[in-house]
Amino acid sequence: MQADLLVFDLDGTLIDSALDLALSVNAVRERLGMAALPHETVYSYVGNGAPMLIRRALGPEASQQTADESLRFFYAHYREHMLDNTALYPGVGEALEAFREAGKTMAVLTNKPVRFSEGIIDGLGLSGHFERVYGGNSFETKKPDPFGLNLLIDELNGAVERTLMIGDSSVDIETARNAGTASVGVTYGLRPETFEQHPPDILVDSMLELVEMLDGVRVEA
Repeated sequence: MQADLLVFDLDGTLIDSALDLALSVNAVRERLGMAALPHETVYSYVGNGAPMLIRRALGPEASQQTADESLRFFYAHYREHMLDNTALYPGVGEALEAFREAGKTMAVLTNKPVRFSEGIIDGLGLSGHFERVYGGNSFETKKPDPFGLNLLIDELNGAVERTLMIGDSSVDIETARNAGTASVGVTYGLRPETFEQHPPDILVDSMLELVEMLDGVRVEA
């Protein structure tokens, strides 16, 4: 398979950040005197950005003022704890190194706020792999709007037909379709069940499987 530009989602695709997100969301609820949510429930709320995550976690009865204050508390708490348990998924580090050695251009397009995204990428030693990191507040719109993906293709001299959008949920697959690129879904992430409604062009159980599929890429023994 031919591809020169690889655009990755972050949470659920490159990094397993689920526990730190769930703990920060439940810290918000605890502050309001609410019972903790099951972690799996919080995981199902991830993918559309932090404001939507908090709104879903609080429920429709919460006022906008409560939601806004809770979002600020969430940001402060998560900033302090976002690397407590977060790590790369198995095989991701080796795959990224193989992509870099093969000369692939790589970027991150996530709905996570950009300062947290950059902080985690830096904290995990990945900064040198990516030409761009764009987050949910980098533009006026978020995924699945294709603006960010289109911009990356333009800025990094890519071609639509040689670009892959790689993610763990239907949000990423819809983004790829809206931009006209091919899509890769990972089954190990936070919301693989959403692929039932929006199937990716390619489905992999490990990022190393994508290494095997791309022309000119291999993992060093």
